[in-house]
Amino acid sequence: MKLYKFFLLTKKKLFYLNRSITGKETEETLRIIKKNLNILKLKYTKSRTKVFDWIIPYEWNVKTAYVLDNKKKKIIDFNDNNLHLVGYSQKIKKKILKKEFLNKIYSLPDLPNAIPYKTSYYKKDWGFCVTHNQKKHIIKNYKKNDYFHVNINSSHNKKGKLCYGELLLKGKSDIELIISTYICHPSMANNELSGPIVSMALASYFNNKPLNYSIRFLFIPETIGSINFIKKNFSKLKKKRVFGLNLSCIGDERNYSMMFSKYKNSPIDESVIEAYKFLKIKPKKFSFLKRGSDERQFNSPGIDIPMASLFRTKYGEYPEYHTSLDNFNIVTYKGLLGGFKVAKKTIEIFQNKIIPKNNILCEPQLSKRNLYPTMSSNKIDLKSRKYLDFLQYTDGKSSLTKISNEIKIKNKDALKIFDILKKNKLIV
Repeated sequence: MKLYKFFLLTKKKLFYLNRSITGKETEETLRIIKKNLNILKLKYTKSRTKVFDWIIPYEWNVKTAYVLDNKKKKIIDFNDNNLHLVGYSQKIKKKILKKEFLNKIYSLPDLPNAIPYKTSYYKKDWGFCVTHNQKKHIIKNYKKNDYFHVNINSSHNKKGKLCYGELLLKGKSDIELIISTYICHPSMANNELSGPIVSMALASYFNNKPLNYSIRFLFIPETIGSINFIKKNFSKLKKKRVFGLNLSCIGDERNYSMMFSKYKNSPIDESVIEAYKFLKIKPKKFSFLKRGSDERQFNSPGIDIPMASLFRTKYGEYPEYHTSLDNFNIVTYKGLLGGFKVAKKTIEIFQNKIIPKNNILCEPQLSKRNLYPTMSSNKIDLKSRKYLDFLQYTDGKSSLTKISNEIKIKNKDALKIFDILKKNKLIV
């Protein structure tokens, strides 16, 4: 199975790259993925491009970043672990006293051996992250008047770009399923690379298989990447019926979890629930109010793409989250395989969902199609009423199962009505 190949590739080549929302090593990550999944297309947006209420930031790259003590001993080094540097830190070279230096280093007292992950994307700043044990060592072993030499050799290129990957597997209808995952967190396995690993395996699995509905895979920097994609494709997305599935933190062995789309009632929500039921797994279910990834953007008002999320253990729900402890001791092939199976079954179930859409605005005239009596009566024709009830729910975002539940008929009877209405070109 390709999943194992992608698992090994990621451990060997991708984990230590200094990914961020922009930058050469983010692009390098995507180029390595493309070498192993050649149907992936790399796309770019220039820095300073306005995307809705946001602006694509300058492209950030780092050459070196370290701190020397007063004896010129290197005590923090970006080359040891790229999480040591606060993401998007500005270029700086200065000598500072201990008190000021301690205000610019971050640690986690509750996880004394973990390096935290910190960023400052949209405001110029700088800083270093260390284990709390390292910070205690600095506090204990250096005097009040000791100096520290800070050297951050980074660049913010206003002529840079944001890079992302996109892959489309075409289906028969105008319905599309977006599989979204992000590629902007360095040196973290579950929160970052588990999603791309499973997405690569899914794209490889469904490639060249007959599909009822198209599948679009996105490998994007979180938040700004999804906002950028939606802005660039807004008019096209509005012409289609689009649903979404976000993959994140899907590689550990601890839990199975899901998050509903905003209103909990879309065909993708149904597909996730049915997949777990088929696999005889009872997942932990999270409300959309617990959101934290790109489902935020796709479900936004005016965008209105129902996007559910799949996890093993959800972000923020495990102690190693956003730290150097989120590594391949947590993410295993067995954990990834479990996540892959749930995602694969969800997509397969979604592919077989019937999602009717009305073909005529307002209530159609059924009598000229012999679906409603031509002679008025004091009694309602029950059969005709079911046709009209069915048509009231053919909004293009409700499955046949949901419609049958709403109008209180059996699924097999709903399927018969669907066939009749489709034959009369009232729905697609």
